[in-house]
Amino acid sequence: MSTYLITGANRGIGLELVRQLKNRGEDVIATCRSTSSELNSLSVRVESGIDVTSGDSVIKLRENLNDTKIDVLIQNAGIAEFNSLSNLDPQSIIHQFEVNALSPLCFVQSMLSHLSQSAKIALISSRMGSIEDNSSGGSYGYRMSKVALCMAGKSLSVDLKSKDISVAILHPGLVSTRMTGFTSNGIQPEQSVKGLIQRIDELTIATTGTFWHSNGEVLPW
Repeated sequence: MSTYLITGANRGIGLELVRQLKNRGEDVIATCRSTSSELNSLSVRVESGIDVTSGDSVIKLRENLNDTKIDVLIQNAGIAEFNSLSNLDPQSIIHQFEVNALSPLCFVQSMLSHLSQSAKIALISSRMGSIEDNSSGGSYGYRMSKVALCMAGKSLSVDLKSKDISVAILHPGLVSTRMTGFTSNGIQPEQSVKGLIQRIDELTIATTGTFWHSNGEVLPW
């Protein structure tokens, strides 16, 4: 049994990560800004009131963890606000950078002392953070913030390799959740999360810093 800490765990992909990991017998710490009845029903440790953009929240979480060691840190919390060229919103773009890129990096740095030997870090990014794969344009704030998260993950993989901590940068697929407006074109969270967990399970120090689709495909930068 390993200890997993998951951010943004009250709904969507985060909630399904909690469910599947709990069902296979892992020890799960679920963090969120506010909990949900679905999360509470899973009988895992819930740390609510945790906002990854708030330094005070992260300090509170570190204090609550005491001497708990984390084997797998899954940075899942994020937002999507779509900005077109004709309707740019600089404040929205800045906010997405803060939530999707800067805060995950700072969160990981703050949690390093709680990571176990040979721990794993998984950053839930997006294929929309691939420059080479961008064939449709638009979505400026989301795309730019996810590119930044991918770069942060790559740098983390280099800086933490000597500590035997491996990093995966993961695209969950187009998933039918509230964030995507429950799109009919998306896969279900169960399918996405099954793939995400498999990628994390297979992660080694030899493959650290790789940008994967949940289906196992290596994505271009």
